[in-house]
Amino acid sequence: MRYWPTLVMVLVLAGLGLYLYAIELPQKESDERQNTADRKVLLFDQEALSGLTIKSDQQELVFARTPEKGWVLTAPLSTEADQREVQNLIRALVTGTVTRSVEDHPTNLSPFGLDKPVTTITVIAGIARETFSIGDSGPLTATLYVLRESDRKVLLTNLAPKDFVNKTLMTFRRKDLLRVSQGDVDRIRLTYPTTEIVLYQGQEKPKSKWKLRYPIEGEADQTEVRTILFRLEDLKALGIIDPGPERDALAKVLTVPKVKVTIHTVDGDQTVKLYQPDQASGEAFAETSSTGPLYRINPTTIRNLTKELFSFQDKRLLGIDYTDIAILSVKTPTEQYVLINQQNEWVLEDQPTEKLDQQATDLFVSRVANVPAEERVVKQAGPLAPYGLVTPAAEFIATGRDGKIAGKLSIGSHANGLAYAMGQRIPGIFQIRADLLTQIPTKKDLLAVPSEKAATSR
Repeated sequence: MRYWPTLVMVLVLAGLGLYLYAIELPQKESDERQNTADRKVLLFDQEALSGLTIKSDQQELVFARTPEKGWVLTAPLSTEADQREVQNLIRALVTGTVTRSVEDHPTNLSPFGLDKPVTTITVIAGIARETFSIGDSGPLTATLYVLRESDRKVLLTNLAPKDFVNKTLMTFRRKDLLRVSQGDVDRIRLTYPTTEIVLYQGQEKPKSKWKLRYPIEGEADQTEVRTILFRLEDLKALGIIDPGPERDALAKVLTVPKVKVTIHTVDGDQTVKLYQPDQASGEAFAETSSTGPLYRINPTTIRNLTKELFSFQDKRLLGIDYTDIAILSVKTPTEQYVLINQQNEWVLEDQPTEKLDQQATDLFVSRVANVPAEERVVKQAGPLAPYGLVTPAAEFIATGRDGKIAGKLSIGSHANGLAYAMGQRIPGIFQIRADLLTQIPTKKDLLAVPSEKAATSR
């Protein structure tokens, strides 16, 4: 019997544990869920929403959610919606919380600005709906008074005025003029009043490169093409002129576009025409269809898309990629040597047994191969003497792996950090940064230091 008190204590503790597990904890979790729900402004799940209405004194906007296009406007006109703007508003409602329930079934709404709400929002989820009236800002920054119709409660919320105030039809209309994803575009055509430039993406593996097809064929400036694609991806309307008398009157003066851009993807072509009828006015317009709206755009867009052929050419003057160089001949007034790539290791033609500093040699060869033209001085090579190119300060000749000369670069006189240069990739005379002239190593500079030689011999 001496164990009886211990047994009783064990049974009491077990009973207490069972009570906590079966009754107290579930009740606590239920209360927490209820408290969380009570703190939410909108009780609907974001993914369940199928309709949305935004009403103010000036307008009423009606949206529907479709499987194909996501959110679309159905009134006051039928058109595509700006997905980001709609989602931002919905997300603000879904994540918004109630700071305090101010009043139930109020008789006077004016103290909260709810007698004449700034905005009234109705959300629909299947057969369920909820309406919110947005009133004045609360006593703290980024708070709003809201009247929830389902329970007629005035709520002080953490909703931010910027998400709900001064939202117009233009806010929620799709403003992207093109559906551009850079990875999907394989051809770009830029048509100007007197010329045309065509770019296409090559099929090299593993990484394809942009090339010029017209008016010349050759390598393209990869950065410049990506910049153009980025600008097309970011091309947005500042205003929209829908079909009607205003659009018809404006279309009469929009005769010749400053530039017409056509992009090709596997899904087909997209075209946009950019106009600037009066440059002094600063107005610019765009058109994606002869029967669709006209779009007001930033005039700088036209300037950014109006490029000379030179802008799109690969400006590396030598004419051969660094990885394709098998032999590089170097000549200056004080130095002359030939570098040969033997099984991915550089050697001197006249000193093949000497070990070279491979890192330094690699860096030098890549600098020669990648030196870009900064500005074109003469389109077609003429007299060379004025540019110091009769007796150059440096000459480089590159031979490819097929044994044929594939690249040449001559550097002439220099001043103010720039030097005149002539290469094989682009015809003409150019200015380049003069840095390369000071970075040409002597044969002695290319030799490995003694410690490196010793390490190599071991």
